[in-house]
Amino acid sequence: MNSQYPIPVVINGAAGKMGREVVKAVSQATDLTLLGAIDRNPEHQGKDAGELAGLPEPLEVPITDQLEPMLAMAGQERQIGVMVDFTHPSTVYDNIRSAIAYGVRPVVGTTGLSPAQIQDLAEFADKASTGCLMIPNFSIGMVLLQQAAVQASQYFDHVEIIELHHNQKADAPSGTALQTAQMLAELGKTFNPPQVEETEKLPGARGSVAAEGIRIHSVRLPGLIAHQEVIFGSAGQIYTLRHDTSDRACYMPGVLLAIRKVVQLKSLVYGLEKIL
Repeated sequence: MNSQYPIPVVINGAAGKMGREVVKAVSQATDLTLLGAIDRNPEHQGKDAGELAGLPEPLEVPITDQLEPMLAMAGQERQIGVMVDFTHPSTVYDNIRSAIAYGVRPVVGTTGLSPAQIQDLAEFADKASTGCLMIPNFSIGMVLLQQAAVQASQYFDHVEIIELHHNQKADAPSGTALQTAQMLAELGKTFNPPQVEETEKLPGARGSVAAEGIRIHSVRLPGLIAHQEVIFGSAGQIYTLRHDTSDRACYMPGVLLAIRKVVQLKSLVYGLEKIL
């Protein structure tokens, strides 16, 4: 890696709501350069990525749907290239494999991959000695919530997670909720010991069940962005941890940190807390 050159960044999903925020953040960072902007939506082909993101001046980077040629270009730059992916669960696996194959470091905000797919990508990144960051949530506040939840779990035996997102989110539960449940499950404790024999009059009324008896409930409504509650209960008290997103700009410090960190890695790392 040659640190005298800015890190070239390819944004996949550049016309989406998160993609546009990343375009703005990358273009304003002096140590990064926007090399390419990828989006499959035919309505945006050929448009300037900066103008589409609402910047006052064009960036002279057109939106294209040609990911692999752009990855090939990024792989030939003097500085290690990075692909930021905010696309769709149905395509993100192939996107990551393609980036690694071209020597481009993926920073992935798209969730919905299975544990088996993540493991396969981790093995592929290891073999290629190529860094990859998979981040279910780029918010510092969410990292703090998860850390507080781990601390609280020492004192509570009952916990449920509610995650609320906009109705254009394709996967449920959210990757953040699944990660939170996994962090609690790794403590070696089983939660929510049954008190009665429950009957669901409608399937799914009690939510999904993650490891160690942790229940997750998903809400999808227009007007929401991304929100999560972790609710602990015991006799006579309720302890609620909640994180609310009101503007996608809150994710950008985490995205920029991940771009700068991933070029230093040689393997796949999962979770923002691992690089803070």
